[in-house]
Amino acid sequence: MDISVIAERISQKVQSKGKTPDQAAVEAKLRRLIEEFGVQPAEAERTVMNELAKEFQLTGVVSMASDLRGLGEVLPGEWVTIEGKVVSLTTPRTPAIGQTGIIADSTGAMQFVIWAKAGAPLLDLGEWYRLESAVVDEFRNVPNVKVHSGTTVSQITHDQPLVPTITPVQTLHPGVGSVRVKMVQEWEPSHERMLQTGIVGDESGTLKFTIWREEGEGKEKLLPDTVYNIYYAQVDEYNGRLSLNLNSATVIPDEGDIEVGTGGAAFSGALVHISQGSGLVKRCPVEGCNRVLSRQNYCPIHEIQPEFRYDLRIKGVLDDGEKTRNVLMQREVTEQVTGMTLEAAQEMAENSPLGMDEVFLHLGDVVMGRYLTCRGREMDQVMLVNQCEPQHLDQTALAALINRAGGEQA
Repeated sequence: MDISVIAERISQKVQSKGKTPDQAAVEAKLRRLIEEFGVQPAEAERTVMNELAKEFQLTGVVSMASDLRGLGEVLPGEWVTIEGKVVSLTTPRTPAIGQTGIIADSTGAMQFVIWAKAGAPLLDLGEWYRLESAVVDEFRNVPNVKVHSGTTVSQITHDQPLVPTITPVQTLHPGVGSVRVKMVQEWEPSHERMLQTGIVGDESGTLKFTIWREEGEGKEKLLPDTVYNIYYAQVDEYNGRLSLNLNSATVIPDEGDIEVGTGGAAFSGALVHISQGSGLVKRCPVEGCNRVLSRQNYCPIHEIQPEFRYDLRIKGVLDDGEKTRNVLMQREVTEQVTGMTLEAAQEMAENSPLGMDEVFLHLGDVVMGRYLTCRGREMDQVMLVNQCEPQHLDQTALAALINRAGGEQA
């Protein structure tokens, strides 16, 4: 038992409330209580902490090692003691971190971080541990448990089965979550470290997912139209939008099926612009890449790719007269809206002197100015459209508008 470690833990708790105690005086009080009066260390810590709380008029810092908390109950800024099972381990991105992963109990799950300088033992996957005097921190709205030099780490025997709770996609929040979803769409990765990215969904809606490339053991890619039970995925938030990071998750295929709900937002307006990069495009065939190639079949990662594959999409802007919305329609939605299949687009490009530009011009003639209602998820200021319906002219409403304007219907 190291009295200086207890003194440091007490000092850190007080400092987290904006006060600076005299650590030497704190350690001296502890030594007197423990060595001279035979007080148990936990009780001595409680006594000194109570004295400092009164001195500095503090609240919420007296929780001690005996006050066991559930992971689903703790909040950022709290000093806590928890017991949980290590359900995943991930590779730290900086030498300052000794280990990261996810720890879970019957009430929830949370990412944990062990600082390299803490000197704490590393945790084993699948084992239960008691973490005494850890601190709950927050990064990008995601809570996590920090193990520091004052945290006591003990491996324990725990026979309680751990069954993760499945959460609907639309009720997820930043942190760690478990879902049962169907893989409905794969996207072009936007970073060379991405193994796979796209959309998964359940009855309540859809959500972006990402699998990052890792050294050592590789992760399996999700298969389209396949249902998965995904346990303990990291739920990230960026600009108010959630996404799943599957590198920390346990992913198990399911034989059932899901009727995926559209969820997300809906926006109606006229398609007033189609951006370059719409129409027939070529994609890199290298597994896990899927980037759009240049006209010279060049991939920014894998260079010249003569064995490319074709794809069809629309990048455009909807305008409802008051505001605009950038939209991205992948092949299925593009085929539905334009009536042109990928095969027909390829044939048009091969038989026209303009090549793929002919397809771009044709799609513009078909859809420009049409009034559409699109549904999907907002991602990086773009609506990723998973459903799109044309809106037909209401002659009665048009006549009423013309009458109010004092004109005549042509």
